[in-house]
Amino acid sequence: MKAGIENLNVYPCTFALEMKRLCEARGHAVADIRDTMMIDERSVNAPWEDPVTMAVNAALPLVTDDNRSKISLVIVASESGVDQEKPMSTWVQRYLGLTPNVRNFELKHACYGATAGLRMALGWVASGMARGDKALVISTDQSRMHLGKPWEFVMGAGATAMIVSDQPDVLEVELHKSGVHTEEVSDLTRPTSRVETGNSETSLLSYLDALEGAYSNYLERLPEPIDFDAYFVKNIYHAPFGGMTLRAHRALLRRSKKLGKDETLAHFANKTQRSLAHLRRMGGTYGSSTFIGLLGMLDGADDLASGDRISMFSYGSGACAEFYSALVGPRAKELARDVGLGAKLAARRALTVREYEDIERERTCWIDQGDFAPSTAGFDDWYERRYRGQHLLVFQGIEDHYRKYGWS
Repeated sequence: MKAGIENLNVYPCTFALEMKRLCEARGHAVADIRDTMMIDERSVNAPWEDPVTMAVNAALPLVTDDNRSKISLVIVASESGVDQEKPMSTWVQRYLGLTPNVRNFELKHACYGATAGLRMALGWVASGMARGDKALVISTDQSRMHLGKPWEFVMGAGATAMIVSDQPDVLEVELHKSGVHTEEVSDLTRPTSRVETGNSETSLLSYLDALEGAYSNYLERLPEPIDFDAYFVKNIYHAPFGGMTLRAHRALLRRSKKLGKDETLAHFANKTQRSLAHLRRMGGTYGSSTFIGLLGMLDGADDLASGDRISMFSYGSGACAEFYSALVGPRAKELARDVGLGAKLAARRALTVREYEDIERERTCWIDQGDFAPSTAGFDDWYERRYRGQHLLVFQGIEDHYRKYGWS
């Protein structure tokens, strides 16, 4: 049975911070962030939004009157959970108006969570248990406050929603072509509701080790040897920051080719670079990054056609990684254009560094507070101009530890 992504959408937030502004404020070389880390901007979540609102707002365009009753599985993957008990998936079910006959749960495994959710949904569809129904898989995350920290430049926010079914119009996942690698490592962590920390060098090495292990496992499961260059038309990698995908691609190239620096860069430009088109403008998007990378590739690669095989790599700290292959769906480019992610990114309001810092401080101050109401004032009346009357879910505050949401 075929199974894969029928449709997808991205909610990129409505605020953006230019890296040039942040670099100037922090006394950091712009070229290092732009050219080496491959980040131009980052998304910033408004004070009246959170991972729940991003999840719902990402899925809204996908849930139509035609398919609402067909969605009977909801999986929300996140490392930014707003409650240590209640799953965000219940809010998603409520505000999307889904039927009560929906299995729902929240899934956590760092940046691998979104791919884990996708694999669960694929297995459910392929098993025949879905009986023609569809799954809604969402990845939603935002960074904690990191003002002045060396890794501040790679933070971000956003959400991706995917309809998974036996009609893979965007991407048909090759169900039996997958390699995994897992190993306990304490590279990055969120030990409390306020703290997000870790060792970046350990994480980088763990990522590369996991890539090698997952790809080796992928090869072991194939019936015969393959040529990496010829077998995959394009290669997409998890992107904690854009520059990491170059390191990943170089690592796999070394297994089959001996290329010089310029040749490696040219190979990367042909096979992977277009996947960074949107990621360079959003910063770190956690589990969403591979799927935002997929959108960027579908948007920009003129030499990618229906039926072409691409590779996808997902890594989550802790650690688990998966390397798998998929075939471009018959409506992939059309549906990718319909998302209009480039236009959504361009429509965000540019923040000053001071405005960005104020948002981060406000968000942090109410974590673990039992009563709080976010302000919608300021930012040149952005809430009134961008949200009011637009039917977007917004966070209205907390009363006696209970979260409140409503439509803008």
